[in-house]
Order: sequence, then C-alpha cells, then structure tokens
Amino acid sequence: MSFSFSEDIQVYRTPHGTQLCADSREVLKTLPEASVDLILTSPPFALLRQKAYGNEDQADYVAWLGDFGAAVHRVLKPTGSFVLDLGGAYQRGKPVRSLYNFRVLLDFCDRLGYYLAEEFFWYNPAKLPSPIEWVNKRKLRAKDAVNTVWWFSKTEQPKADVTQVLVPYSERMKILLKNPSKFYRPKERPSGHEIAEAFGRANGGAIPSNLLQIPNTDSNSHYLRACKLLSQDSHPARFPAELPEFFIRFLTEPGDLVVDIFSGSNTTGYVAEQLGRRWISIELDRGYAALSAVRFMEGQTEAAIRSMCEDLRGGQVLTLAPPISKPKKTIPSEEESARGISQGSLFS
Repeated sequence: MSFSFSEDIQVYRTPHGTQLCADSREVLKTLPEASVDLILTSPPFALLRQKAYGNEDQADYVAWLGDFGAAVHRVLKPTGSFVLDLGGAYQRGKPVRSLYNFRVLLDFCDRLGYYLAEEFFWYNPAKLPSPIEWVNKRKLRAKDAVNTVWWFSKTEQPKADVTQVLVPYSERMKILLKNPSKFYRPKERPSGHEIAEAFGRANGGAIPSNLLQIPNTDSNSHYLRACKLLSQDSHPARFPAELPEFFIRFLTEPGDLVVDIFSGSNTTGYVAEQLGRRWISIELDRGYAALSAVRFMEGQTEAAIRSMCEDLRGGQVLTLAPPISKPKKTIPSEEESARGISQGSLFS
C-alpha cells in the first residue's frame, strides 16, 4: 500500500519512507483505516519547565495526548502496536511524583479501548541526576533514570516475535547448556514453576526482560557532527537508536509500516530504513524535520550536505538514497546489563 501526501507537507523521501512536517493528528486522518503495523514515538513529556521543542502543561496533558491516541487507534491494524515512551515528572514545588503517565495509561485503556500488551522500562544509566532541587541540593530523592514505555495494542493478539530480539546467554547459562543434567533435574519448583528438560536446550539466545538498559550517551554521531558542521542546534530530546530498534525488530517484519507521530530528529525513520521497514515520520517543527535529513546523508561530502540542507530550508522536497547496511543486534547481554555496558551499534 502506497500513500500520497501533498507536496507542501513533505520534507524529504527515501527508498522506504517519507518525512512530513504537519500536525500528526491531521496526517493520521488521511491514512486508511487499519493500515499501520507499528506506531512508535516519544511525545513531549508533561514537564513543569517549558522546553525549546514544546511540551504541554501537566493539567492538560492526558486530554491532549488522548487526541493522538484516538487518531492512532483508527489507523492501527488489528495486529498492530502503539509503543509510547513517557518520562516521569514531579509535582510543582513538591518532592512528590506526578501521576500523569499512569493517567495516560488508564485513559488509553479505559476510554480509547487499547489493551496494555506489556509495560517496559527504559533504564538510562547515563542520565544526569534530576530534579536538581530534590536530588542535588536537598538530597531527598534518588535520581530519576527510568522511563515507562507502554506497549499498547488494538486487540489481544498483536504481532510479536521475541526470537527477533534475543540477547546473548550469560556465561553461567553457556556452561549449563554444555551439560544440562549436571546442573539441574527437571521438576516443579516451590514457586510453582515447572522446569522441564527443554530448559537445557539452546535457542540461539536468552529472552530479554522488560527492563531495557540502554545508555543515552550519543556525543559524536553523524547527526551531531552534521549539526555542528551546519551550525544548527540538534534536537535536544533524542532517544538512542537501540530503543526503536528493539521494538521494530520485536513487533514488525520487513516491509511493514512504522510511523512516528512526534519524530524530532527522526531516529525512528532512520532505524526503520536500515531494517527494511516502510516508514512515515511526522514532526510539527519544520526546522527539526529538515535537519533530520542529515541522518540519511552519511558518506556525503561537506559541500553536498550543505547544499542539500540549503535546498531543504528553501522548501525543496528532496529524494535521498542512503546506503543501506543491515544493523547488528544491539541489546546488551544480561551480564553486560548488570555492568552497565552497551554493545556497539551501526547506528552510532
């Protein structure tokens, strides 16, 4: 299924996708019903302090995000998923947490009709201590280093294949797999779990947990180098490529359609392109939308990058043909996670 968008909202195209500049609610109205496999996004959080990229007031946030949730529900396939990364926040002037992200969860399920397929938690060990008042100054709270990631589905049976995101076995498990009978006997445990002989069978990797430890430490990527080259401010709220990579691998197949409704620097579209998924990314700020094109200019000369970005700023819709290299799996093993080590990625 192909999609046609008016030239005035298109920013650039690639072999697999399109970057748009528009209100994503309006774009979603133009998509056919039940046409999208995965919508994966990180909206502006309901923070107390206004950010340069725009964020909604806590009091209005649930209703505001619910508008997008309703629009997404219509276009999702019955097998589709909606993955929503939400950071937490504190109430104004109090060392007490806001419940806005949990209210979003309840609103989506109770009012909009989503199922909560599973909750994930993105732990960023590199996150700076915050909020300053309660953590650094008064030392009353631990630093906030975990985002909730809600995996919503339209039905009880969304498409998913955890074998696509297996992690390396721990060293202890590798030893056990060499001689399973030496280390355990199949029987029911006190917890009620029954450990069968299949437990000792190698399956190519371990099943990942719903705690995703992914440091957000990007400081020298092509995107950031290009922004510096162009004397442009990069998008301040980028998530690491490993996060969309995990869910795209887990919840879609090559050729499926992935949509990001708050695309920012378009990490999602870039990862989808590399993984052979079709994609549509939507960003309201044209400056950020145009600048995200540099992700697809790796290998180009400085002069070519400057020229193409100038064309984008002038409103020209470019067709980019980035070299495609299949990325390696980037989720760290259990032991690496315990030590706070992340594997390398072709997305760096």
